[in-house]
Amino acid sequence: MAPMTLRLSWRARLAVTSLVVVNTTSRWLGRGSGTVAGGRVGLAIEPKLLSELARARTVVLVTGTNGKTTTSAMLRQGWGSDVGGNVTGANMPAGHVAALCTSRGPRVVLETDEAWLAAVVEATTPAVVVLLNLSRDQLDRANEVRQMAQRWRDCLTPQRFSGVVVANAADPLVVFAAEGSTHVRWVHVPLAWRADASSCPHCTRAITFGDDHWSCECGFSQPTDLVARLSEVLEIAGGSYPLDLALPGEFNEINAALAATALVELGEDVELVLGRIRTLHSVQGRYGRRRYGNRDVRLLLAKNPAGTAALFDSIDVDSEVWVAINAQVADGKDPSWLYDVPFEVLRGRRIACLGERRLDLATRLLYGSVDCDVIDDPDVLRRATTPVTLVANYTAFRDWMARTSPC
Repeated sequence: MAPMTLRLSWRARLAVTSLVVVNTTSRWLGRGSGTVAGGRVGLAIEPKLLSELARARTVVLVTGTNGKTTTSAMLRQGWGSDVGGNVTGANMPAGHVAALCTSRGPRVVLETDEAWLAAVVEATTPAVVVLLNLSRDQLDRANEVRQMAQRWRDCLTPQRFSGVVVANAADPLVVFAAEGSTHVRWVHVPLAWRADASSCPHCTRAITFGDDHWSCECGFSQPTDLVARLSEVLEIAGGSYPLDLALPGEFNEINAALAATALVELGEDVELVLGRIRTLHSVQGRYGRRRYGNRDVRLLLAKNPAGTAALFDSIDVDSEVWVAINAQVADGKDPSWLYDVPFEVLRGRRIACLGERRLDLATRLLYGSVDCDVIDDPDVLRRATTPVTLVANYTAFRDWMARTSPC
C-alpha cells in the first residue's frame, strides 16, 4: 500500500520536527528508546497533534488490563504489511504521536492505556476499538475497575463513537462498558479470572457464573448474539479454524480470537489473518527464549493477579520456575497484589524468588505452602543446565532481558 502524505498545519509540522529531534537526541545520549520525551514536547507545541497525525488513517485501538501489547502485535501481523503502531509499548498519547510520526502508512494499530481510552478515541476516531478485559492493576495509582468500566462506557456511547467495538463477551465489566455502543461485535472466549467481576455493575447483586455463561437476577447477562466463539477452534465468519499459535497459553488464543475478529470486521480474510498471526513467536521478548550462562530461559511478563494466574498454565512442565518482582514506578509500588495471585497451583515445585521484592514474594509463597529459595545473587543460577521459565513484572522483565542473551 502506498505511503500517505499528510497535510499538517504549520504548528503540527513544528511539533513533529521537535519531536523527532528530541527523540533522536534521547537515543543518541542513551537516555531511552526515544518515544515518550519527544511525544510530550510535540503535544506541548500542538495539543491536537494526535488528531492531525491520525487524520485519514484507518485506526484500531486495543485496550484492556492484560494482553494489549500482544493483541496489538497480532493485529499488525495479521493485517499485513505497512501497518504502523506503538510497537515499543508506550501506550499514552505521547507514545502514540511518536509512533505516528515514524509511520507514513494508512493503517495503524495503537495499544492504549485503559485510563486514556476516552481521550484517544476522541482524537483518532478509530474504525475499531478492541476491549480485552478489565481487572485490578497497579494498586497505588489505578482506579477501581468498575470506575474504569464506566469511563469506557461513557466514551463508547453513540454520541461519542460511531465505529465498531469488538468486545470480550465473557467479561461482565467489558460487557457493561460496551453494551450501549451502536456497533458491538461480541466474542465468546474462556474466562478464568472472575475475582474483579463478582458483583453486577448495574445493581451490585452477585453475578452467577456457569461453565459457559454468566448472569445477574436483574437481567444483566452474557450476550448471546455472537460473531465469534473460541473453544477448541475459533468459530468465525461461518467457518471453524484451528489457531495453532506459536505463542503459548490459552490467554494468547483469546488475544488471537479478538484480533482476528477485528480484522474480519475490516474486511480481511480470516484464513489469511490467522496464517500471519501463527508466525508470531515472540512479542518484545515476551514468550521468547534467551540464554543465561548454560541455561535456556523462557521469559514471561506478569504485572497483576489476573495476568500472572493466566501464565501458570503455560509454564513448561520440565523447567525450573523463577519469579522476579520489582516495585518501581512502572510496576506499581504496592506489591500486595501478590496475595491475590493463586501461587498455590505451584505447590510441588521449588520457586526461585528474585528481584527487589523477593522477600515479599517469598513471604507470599510461605503462606501458600509453596517451597522457595530467596536468591540475592542471580549469578549462582547460571551454572546449572536445567531449562527455566521466568515470570517477571515490568522492570524485572527489563532487567532480565539485559541480563540474558539471544539464543
